[in-house]
Amino acid sequence: MRFVHQSVIPASVEEVFAFHERADALELLQPPWEQVDVLTPPASLAVGTRVELRTKLGPFWIPIVAEHVGYAKNRRFEDVMTKGPFARWHHKHLFFEDAAGCRLRDEIEYEPPFGRLGRLLDPLLVRPRLRRLFAHRHAVTRREVLAARERALTA
Repeated sequence: MRFVHQSVIPASVEEVFAFHERADALELLQPPWEQVDVLTPPASLAVGTRVELRTKLGPFWIPIVAEHVGYAKNRRFEDVMTKGPFARWHHKHLFFEDAAGCRLRDEIEYEPPFGRLGRLLDPLLVRPRLRRLFAHRHAVTRREVLAARERALTA
């Protein structure tokens, strides 16, 4: 299955990419309505970097391990879930020049858990959650990038 979310942030590609390189970026991107603990944050976006999280689904804590598998500074970085609730998860974070700034695009190829049942429930359970999650992440990215720009201008 495929999920895509994109938005335009009124900043340069370099500014938006730099936010994702921040040590606290992953923590900031976690929505307040999700219970997620970042156990091992990414040391960088470079290929081979591992990230460990745990998320609460119902009464259960589910471990998640992701590994960065692609990187091109100011263009993209990619991660795959090697352990977690999805049968398959490949996430591409893409950065494009746009007349209005930077087009940030998330592309995810995934297979929900529980096989055929998971695919049937995807439009009701998974897809709406992904839409809400990535709308939040893009809003946080916009807020943080613009705040960093403001701090740089007043420094």
